[in-house]
Amino acid sequence: MKYYLPQPVETISLKVESSLVWEVILGIAGYTHTKLRHTFDLDEKWISEQDSMPTSLIKHLKVIEETNFWYALIMLQNKLSSSSVQDFFNRLLEIPIDCFYETLLPYKNRNTEPIRKETATEHHRSELFEKYATYFDTHDYLAEYVRALGHYSHQEIYDLLNNTLVEWYKWVSQQEEWEKWTQALAFEQKQYSSLDITNPIDQIEQITGGIKYHPEPSVWTVKLIPHVSYRPWILEKRTPDTKLFFYPLKEEYLMEPGVPSNELIRGHKALGDELRLKLLYQLLKGPLSLQELSVQFNTSKTTLHHQLSILKAAKFIRVDKGIYSVNLTQINAFSGQLTQYLGVHI
Repeated sequence: MKYYLPQPVETISLKVESSLVWEVILGIAGYTHTKLRHTFDLDEKWISEQDSMPTSLIKHLKVIEETNFWYALIMLQNKLSSSSVQDFFNRLLEIPIDCFYETLLPYKNRNTEPIRKETATEHHRSELFEKYATYFDTHDYLAEYVRALGHYSHQEIYDLLNNTLVEWYKWVSQQEEWEKWTQALAFEQKQYSSLDITNPIDQIEQITGGIKYHPEPSVWTVKLIPHVSYRPWILEKRTPDTKLFFYPLKEEYLMEPGVPSNELIRGHKALGDELRLKLLYQLLKGPLSLQELSVQFNTSKTTLHHQLSILKAAKFIRVDKGIYSVNLTQINAFSGQLTQYLGVHI
């Protein structure tokens, strides 16, 4: 009788990857995200510090906002894993142009891979970018991003990314909090230098504070990137073979005694509005779509989306495939956060 040894089970490769380059890129992404910027932890600071920005940086950020080329920076850093801004551009210079465009073009699915790769190879043909963009017409920004890639030359894209990254780094690294951020990010990566590869799904949820990852076909690597600049949001992206989760750094790394957490401040601001309280009350009765809420409140979807984004940033509600529901765990825990901050003897 022959005995056959079982084949080893393949699983995803998981790692926590932190660097100054990631933090710079996420700062650019957050600053140029005008629709959600009012919910970012750093929005007020960005506004108060704008006068110290070079005019050239403001100009470049405006182009990034219009083209969504922050996405290009994310795709490039995922490929390069650079440890410094200078290292990023040294490595970028070595990438062949075809590979450059294949890295920048977003992944849709296996069926559209031939047109994505053809567009990268034939990058001088703007009609291919237009064709590939149509696959993303229902997406918030990727269709226009792909079209923008076809409207700018390789050199123009390179120069824009280079100038924006360098100037943002010079500006943000002068902020008094920058050293604290970099130390906290380095500590986070060191803390997770060794991971339990036998149970990566549970590790992802534990490290990120709640992300539930469902394995996807062809994804063999998952990167977890801690950040400060994009707080409180989780940003999720993927390439043909890699999933990226950008998760907010734990607030205890950033707090000082007597200073309330941003989560506490954000929560009270979210509850300090009559319409948002009514929305929360309604959602406690059951999940609803934006359309259903618009009918019930006789209010425009644009207004409601703005108010719901504030509740979502405070983690009082969730949204899944366009359906909003309450996060009872956060609601129940919130009053305890105030008690903890003020002290147990109040």
